[in-house]
Amino acid sequence: MNTLGTSDLSIRALRPDEIRLAVDWAAKEGWNPGLNDADAFGITDPEGFLVAEQGGQPAAVISVVNYDERFAFLGFYIVREDLRGRGIGWKIWQAGRVHAGGRTIGLDGVVAQQANYAKDGFALSHRNIRFGGLAPAGVKGRSVPLAEVPFTLVEASDALVFPAARSAFLRAWLGTQGHHGRALLQDGRLAAWGVIRPARSGFKIGPLVAEDWAAAEEVFLALAEIAAENQLFLDVPEPNGPALRLAQRHGLAPVFETARMYTGPIRPLALDRLYGVTSFELG
Repeated sequence: MNTLGTSDLSIRALRPDEIRLAVDWAAKEGWNPGLNDADAFGITDPEGFLVAEQGGQPAAVISVVNYDERFAFLGFYIVREDLRGRGIGWKIWQAGRVHAGGRTIGLDGVVAQQANYAKDGFALSHRNIRFGGLAPAGVKGRSVPLAEVPFTLVEASDALVFPAARSAFLRAWLGTQGHHGRALLQDGRLAAWGVIRPARSGFKIGPLVAEDWAAAEEVFLALAEIAAENQLFLDVPEPNGPALRLAQRHGLAPVFETARMYTGPIRPLALDRLYGVTSFELG
């Protein structure tokens, strides 16, 4: 590896107002983040977004967000295009691993890098497939605004599909400007819920959580109404066959995929309830 130019490299945590740098770089890479994602990303772990600087200028970024004492999620691993191949990526990668400590780390990596992640202890769990296309005609149906649902119900539902508690992040995500949530209540249960947000291109749904296909479709269509006739994207865990069929049934087609990988054990997840991943960057 050519390590020329790494001797004067410094690595520090991004301030909350600087996290947008990582999001902007992700947009340039074609990852299509939400317009206001940065507003919620620094809530859980203020020290979890790192920047490598060279000559006072950003050279690379990474996020390793520690959700609790057992689990962290890695994302935004980007080296500035003109500085690639110099070992800068490896330096900030190592700094991120140090920040996670002994926690199990998850990531959604591009499939082409899967072998490299495996060399550093990441094992494949499953693929996540991004579906995209013109938003179908939506209808609110029986759904209600998610804000009308007790947060404890949302929190409990999310705990079934994510490896760690993330109350602070969820509150921020639901309250971020431009984020709209819908929910379906049945006999006092939260049968399904989801959030849609404007992205650099079109709209993205995430998360979308439901106890069954019918409930998922009802909330999906309520969210699709917000997207109107714009492009719509949904990131689906491949093991959830009904979720794949839901996306296809409404005219969405695969446009991208990632490899969900972990460095160690996580608590059991109900992937059959997860119809849409919240974010490839934070899990």
